[in-house]
This record gives sequence, C-alpha cells and structure tokens, in this order.
Amino acid sequence: MKASLVKVIAAALLLGAALGTARADGPVADPYLWLEDVQGERALDWVRAQNKATRAVLEVHPSFAATREQLRAVLDSTARIPQVTRHGAQLYNLWRDAGHPRGLWRRTTLDEYRKAEPAWETVLDLDALAAAEKENWVWGGAQCLGPSYRRCLLSLSRGGADAKVLREFDTVDKRFVDGGFTLPEAKSDVTWAGADTLYVATDFGAGSMTTSGYPRIVKRWQRGTPLAAATTVFEAEPADVGADVEVDFSDRGRARTVLTRYVSRWDIRRSLLGEDGRLQAIPIPRDARLRFWGPRALIELKSDWQGHARGALLVADFAALMRGEATFERLFEPTAKRSLAGYATTRTQLLLNVLEDVAGRLEAWAPAADGWRRRDIATPAPGTLTLAGLHDPWLADDALAEAYWVTHTSLLAPDTLYLADTARDQLQRTKALPAFFDADGARVEQRFAVSKDGTRVPYFIVWPKGAKADGDNPTLLYGYGGFEIAQLPRYLPTYGSAWVAKGGVFVIANIRGGGEYGPAWHQAAIKANKQKSYDDFAAVAEDLAATKVTRAKRLGMLGGSNGGLLVGAVMLQRPELFGAVVCKVPLLDMQRYHKLLAGASWMSEYGNPDKPEEWAWIAPYSPYQNVQAGAKLPKVLFTTSTRDDRVHPGHARKMAARMVEQGHAPLYYENIEGGHAGAADNAQRADLLALEFAFLWRQLGGLDSAARSSTR
Repeated sequence: MKASLVKVIAAALLLGAALGTARADGPVADPYLWLEDVQGERALDWVRAQNKATRAVLEVHPSFAATREQLRAVLDSTARIPQVTRHGAQLYNLWRDAGHPRGLWRRTTLDEYRKAEPAWETVLDLDALAAAEKENWVWGGAQCLGPSYRRCLLSLSRGGADAKVLREFDTVDKRFVDGGFTLPEAKSDVTWAGADTLYVATDFGAGSMTTSGYPRIVKRWQRGTPLAAATTVFEAEPADVGADVEVDFSDRGRARTVLTRYVSRWDIRRSLLGEDGRLQAIPIPRDARLRFWGPRALIELKSDWQGHARGALLVADFAALMRGEATFERLFEPTAKRSLAGYATTRTQLLLNVLEDVAGRLEAWAPAADGWRRRDIATPAPGTLTLAGLHDPWLADDALAEAYWVTHTSLLAPDTLYLADTARDQLQRTKALPAFFDADGARVEQRFAVSKDGTRVPYFIVWPKGAKADGDNPTLLYGYGGFEIAQLPRYLPTYGSAWVAKGGVFVIANIRGGGEYGPAWHQAAIKANKQKSYDDFAAVAEDLAATKVTRAKRLGMLGGSNGGLLVGAVMLQRPELFGAVVCKVPLLDMQRYHKLLAGASWMSEYGNPDKPEEWAWIAPYSPYQNVQAGAKLPKVLFTTSTRDDRVHPGHARKMAARMVEQGHAPLYYENIEGGHAGAADNAQRADLLALEFAFLWRQLGGLDSAARSSTR
C-alpha cells in the first residue's frame, strides 16, 4: 500500500475516534485510536519511548548479548541449505549471510548444486542495489517467463512490507530493462501473458482497491504503452477480498488464463478467459483449491461434493470439466487421523504428502490403462516431509521431467534434502543442514490433551538433556490455530540453540483452527466456534501441568499474527496457567480488525463485528475489549513492526497502552522495519529474538543455564 494512502486511512480513522469502540455491554470510547496513525509523530514518539524502556529492561539480562550473537551466527551460517527454484537449465536462489544481509539473487546448475561447494553466479546483488538507490530493498520474489527465462518480474519491498515495487529484469544482461514493465509500490498481482503482455491487478487509483486493501480490477497491459492505457478484462466487487489472475503454462506451454473473484477466503469464483474475451465459470465448489497439471485439473475439496468428502483430492480432464462431461477420480480420501499436507507433480505422476497424526509419509499415483495405480515411497521417519517437482512444462525434452525433491526434518533432526525420480523412488541425499545445537540426550514425544468438549488435541514436547517430569522445567508453549495452517514438527535452529540447548522445554500445540487434520480440523474452530482454539490451547497447558512437565510460574506461551490473538485471548481467559506471554505482530482489537489494513479479508475466519449476532461470538475473546484493571495477569511482551501492512501495528500498540493505563506494566517493542515477519534482515531478526529469549528466561527461569554458569 502506498504511504500516502496509509496516511489517508489513518486520518480517516482518527476522524472516527468519537465513535469509539463497542463491547458486548455497550459502546465504550477508545482513547487510543491515535496509535493507529502508523507514521504519526505522536504515535512514533510513544513507540520510541516504549522501545527504549523495553530494551533497558531486557538488554541487561546476562545472556542477551551472547544470545544475539549466537542467533546471528545461526541465521548467517553458510552451511544452510540453499532453497532453489528451477528456471530452465538453471537453479535460482536468494542467499543472505553476514556479508549480504539483503541478499544475493544467484544461480547454478543442478550438477553444480549437488556438489558440496557449488559455483554460484550472482545475478543481482540486493545490497549493492539498495546502496546505489538509497532504498531499503527487501526481496519479494521473481516471476520469470519460459522457455528462455531471460525476462523476470522482480518484486522489491521497502522494509519488508507486503506492498512491493515491480520491475522487469534481464537475467542475461543482469540489469533492469530500459523502458521495461514497472509498477509503483502497491499490493499487486501480476503475471506474464506473453513476452510483451502482462495481466496486472494493482492500485489503479480511486475505486480500484477492495475494502481489504487488495486490487479488484485486472487489466491487460501491452509493452511500450502506459499503464493508463491498459485494458480492463475483469473486475471484482469493492466488498470482495480481491481479484486474482493466473496464466497457466503447464499444458506444454499453452496458456490458460483464469480470473478469480475472492469474495472471501473460502468463496472463490473462478472463470476461464476464452480467446474471444468471454468468461466461462469453472464448475467446481467455490471453496475448493484448483491446480492445473498438464491437461488435467486437480481439485482439493474443502467441503463435501458429489459424494466425495471434504479433504479429498480429485483429478479430472480439464477440457471435459469445462464441457460438463468430467469423470472424477479420487486419489486421496481423508480419515479422522489422515489428511493431505500437500502434493507435487512430475510430468506423468502425482506425489502426495500425507499426514497421519501429524507425521508425514509419501505416496505416488500414476495413470494406467486400467485406472490409477498407487505406491508408497520409502522416506526417513518420523518427521515432516516437503515435496517439490522439477518438471519444466515449457521443455518438450526435459531430462528432469520425472525428478522431484524431498526434504525431511523433525524437531531434533536437521533438514536433509533428497533428489529422486519416479522411475526408482530412491532418495539420493543431496544437501544436509548441520546441527546448530547440541541435541545429545534431548528427546521428542507426541502426546494428546483432552479439550473442554472432549476432543483429543495432539502436541509435541521437546525435552532437553537431563530434564525430568518434576514440575519445574522452564517451558515454552507455541500455537497458531487458524486459516488451516498446520504447525508441523520441524528443526528450529534458533529455538533449539537459545531455548532447548539451555535447558528449556519446547512444546508445539496442534490445536483446532489449523490444518493438521485437514479442512474439518480448521472448520471446527472458526467464526462462532473460534473459542475452541483457545480451549484446546488451554487444555495443552493444563496437561503440561498435570503431567508435571512444568507449572504455571514456569510456563510461557508464544504466538504471532493469528497466534498473537490466540495467546492474547488465553492470557485473559486462563491467566493462572502461565507465567509469561510473547505476543508477536498480533490481532488484538477484534472490534476494529476488519477496518485495519487487510483485516476485512479475514472475516470468513472470525466473523463480522459490525453484525450484532457475530460480534456476540467475538466479544468474549477480543483481548482489547476484555483486559481489565486489577486482573492478575502473566507478564507479557508485545512485538510488532511499523512496516507491517498486513496486521496493523495499532493492535499491539493500543493493547500495550491500555494495559499500561490499567497498571499491568507490559513490555513493548516495535521494529521500524520488517513487515509482517517483524524483521527485514538477519541482524534485526537476531536482535528481536534475543529480546524475546531474554524476556522468557527472565520470567520463567531467572537465568538460562549459560547465564547461570557465567555468574557462578
């Protein structure tokens, strides 16, 4: 979003201050609306004062400086596995380290990549670009057009915000294209339609954005013409979340253009753009996910449809689907314990990543004359798996048409990357992350808590070396519980080195609202049932105390974004269970969340607080409306980012200000950069994490094990 638009919105919010906020028992004036003025001097003066006070408390912790240095070394380590994207014969990677905090966009070949020390060719140096242009550029990704992949659309954000600048780049000449496609800073959706044509959804001016702050108009833009001359091909409604455009080239490089209205997150209305410019609705459920695979359509169901259960994966011929003549083959069927974590494709086969009680395994499906044939793929276990195919549909003769990547990780096992192909399914170890902390003697176990309504809720415990169930372990409980996003056990070098290796127990709660058991697990805790996420989280905390993993004084909770709402709500509902709270980039004012930045796009998750019957769901858990003076609460640290243009920093600002007024003495830290991630580079990320760990050890353990040793 443009800075000028942010100021206009902030001014409008300030004009509405007299309206106040509302609670279930009537309207209450909100004295802190001025903190929603993101860049306002009064608000920023308040932020600076809070930051100074918080740093003064946490930086004096004996382990702060050493932890920050240790975390920076982990984040900057050159031993990390480079994550790559294939563009033709090259594998591209964005690499950050101590010498390149903004990053190098670089490339190599697969043969080189498989070596212990690949030879990389730098394509663009982000640090040099930022210095030359005097801009705080943060990498936002690249869209490259096959089959040559010479021309790419690069997205760059200032300080890590969601809003990005778009510029056309030449990967052969390694420079931005003179007179090429460019877009100013905005939340844009852009895709190639051909070498000289783009489809563009962006901020075209007044009336072109939805109430959620996303583009609602899609235009076709020809090279060499001004953006103002682009032709409108599609419009969503102002109250929709936004409009989306996708051009798929997976069917041997032939373009299929799909235009989409996101009425809400789960009301998705897709249309195929014909050569005559007409739109034809794609006849699948509105809440389903659609992906193309050559001539086929893959349909992942989020609700029951035509005899198939929600969570199932169907395949059909796309042309037959559009004629109304499709035959659907079900290649995955969920159960109470089994869900689809993801999938990947090669030219001829479909690879499924299946979760069974939050543990991953792989299977493959191949078409045959008598139907589809299934087989299992042997992988390391237990743990979390990820999949990615290497097939390039632009290439008729693709040597990697049947190749795929598999990554295995777990809470104590560092990531290992394997290369395989469907002819043998033999996983060839290609890269491995080193151990960033000493896990000798540590162990992981999965347990189940029983929630308020009797639902069994899984959670994972990481026990440090020597820890016993004596009720006295400093313990950190993490959760999210929203938007069908599963929290899977994976290697966490930062939390492992700064928490587990120093004697802390780490716990991941797989609560409802997430995707650990598919759509049903998510849908069980949305809107009127959102409270179930909080009940599940509290049940895990209760179980940790009942089984003497820890006790309230030693138990902290951590969550960010929707997880920040989670810990904010549970802090007020069950304060007796916890000794500390880290609440990151949170939603907290649920009376106004839909009026702030992208908030309106989340009403399918929480409900519309302007409707009295839906506010009745939300009011009991909305932290900003429920915090009270005199309540005995655990100590809390709020963190956010000025440049977060997804979840408004006003949520955390106002909650902290209200708690200060009420005498609760929260700590508050706002990073000026970083977007929704909270930090723009590894130095900022290490600093922010070090503040969080200093807070946690201060509240839950006094001193961590390293600091105790240093003071003896």
